[in-house]
Amino acid sequence: MSDEPTQRQILVGETSDGANLKLPVVELLTGRGFVTGKSGSGKSNTASVIAEELLEAGYPLLIVDTDGEYYGLKEEYEMLHAGADEECDIQIGPEHAEQMATIALEENVPVILDVSGYLDEDVADELLREVARQLFVKEKKLKKPFLLVVEEVHEYIPEGGGVGETGNLLIKISKRGRKHGLGILGISQRPADVKKDFITQANWLVWHRLTWDNDTKVVGRIIDTEYSELVADLDDGQAFVQTDWTEVDVRKIQFRRKRTFDAGATPGLEDFERPELKSVSDALVGDLQEISERKDREQDRIHELENELDKKEKRIETLEDELSSARDVSSAAKQMADALQNTETVQSQLPGGSEDLRRLHEEIAELEAERDELREKLDTSDDRIDRLEDELAARTAKLKRIRSENDQLRNVVRELERERPYAASDENGTSDEGEASDGDASSPIVQAGGEAHEYGYTPVDADSNASSDDAEEAATADDAAFVVADEERELTDLLEVSAIRNRVERACEGSQCSIETAEEILGVFARDGALETGPVADRVDRSAVAVQSLLSELRTEGMLERTGERTYALSDEVRIALAETATAE
Repeated sequence: MSDEPTQRQILVGETSDGANLKLPVVELLTGRGFVTGKSGSGKSNTASVIAEELLEAGYPLLIVDTDGEYYGLKEEYEMLHAGADEECDIQIGPEHAEQMATIALEENVPVILDVSGYLDEDVADELLREVARQLFVKEKKLKKPFLLVVEEVHEYIPEGGGVGETGNLLIKISKRGRKHGLGILGISQRPADVKKDFITQANWLVWHRLTWDNDTKVVGRIIDTEYSELVADLDDGQAFVQTDWTEVDVRKIQFRRKRTFDAGATPGLEDFERPELKSVSDALVGDLQEISERKDREQDRIHELENELDKKEKRIETLEDELSSARDVSSAAKQMADALQNTETVQSQLPGGSEDLRRLHEEIAELEAERDELREKLDTSDDRIDRLEDELAARTAKLKRIRSENDQLRNVVRELERERPYAASDENGTSDEGEASDGDASSPIVQAGGEAHEYGYTPVDADSNASSDDAEEAATADDAAFVVADEERELTDLLEVSAIRNRVERACEGSQCSIETAEEILGVFARDGALETGPVADRVDRSAVAVQSLLSELRTEGMLERTGERTYALSDEVRIALAETATAE
């Protein structure tokens, strides 16, 4: 008997035969999940049930709420509801991203990130992107099982449109977050609109009722063609469940109703009564409020400096006008003084004689004193303005330098991510980035799913004509390639026929698998005969989800045929072609 402790599981519903359905906690927290179904089929209820059970077991998570319907969880659980609405515990922006990740991961506080109230979609998008980035960065060090739940995931990683910076980050988490303990659960009512790479790499999937043709076709490709019709007949709360950690590929499940308030229910005619919700500590909200207040103070200070600068500029204009007037008075006084130097002329022109002359001298003296005072005030103001302008220039230069350095650092990070999307492990099990590899015994995380090659996306570089001994030796090397299972000459010759090759390529394109994987699987059927999906996946060392998708496409292209429930074999056409190829040799 194994000495290892039984993994913690949560109860979420019942199977079609009445047995309890329990899901492993670590697989949920660190894996890649996908829940889908049309509106009203129960997908959001399923996500809430999983959230309730994880919270009940003491595991925090972060839910990206696009419709403001998850705050009902606060009826039983202390969660931080953060967003833009006044109903939230705290109003936040992108500047709070790092603190939000710290609260969720280091202080074990579950978070509802409500992005439904932001009038500016760019602000909401930036907030989600920065929070997800901080979670990924912090999990590199913490390696703590944690689940990121994203509603309406098709808005961020669409199948048809371009994927933005936020979508690329979510795809990165789905591919690389598992080894750090960071899992992701994507939720969408339109699987046809979600990027297929995200769906095919999921290691647990929940299919609620779907009726639109494009959506049911996705079900047929991922599970099997028979389910494309069955999924349309599911009742509310029923779903087909696929998981990589069970021998049974597909189970029909009835999920239980969530216990907490259903904030996403369609409003009726009866009065709406908001339940009493649990709140988080004032200290926690106070820390976030301090960030908001600090930003407000910075903005107020900027406005204050701008107003002060406007006042200085207006004062300069006033002093310049006064200086111009003083110069006019000084000029008039000088002309008067020059005229007074000719005493006889002045006395002959002035009726008062010397008395008028004395009065004029006094007026000139007063005007000159006033002029000097104005010049002194202007000089003082000029000095102060110069100091303020120097200070403003220094601050502007410093801000420009900081922004330039920040842009350079961002460019370096982006370049490193483009050049080295995956850190290669050295012979000691440590990656080039200094992180522990998946095989490092120091990592306590129980990993879910598999690497990219398990889904058939890694190219096969080995020589298809190599001997079995060479293949075994290559498989043990550091840079081992995956060898195509069947190396019989007639199969290789057959696959070189353009018509056959085109059909294999179409099947690979529809299933998102590589041609090498398809050749390997066809080789298995040529060698071993009819097989079920599970044994085929074991023989080619690929995910059952990916293999099933490829088998469905090969069957559509006439390369395979169904001989029983979930059992396939080479079609008569292919077997005849193989026999003709062998005869020709």
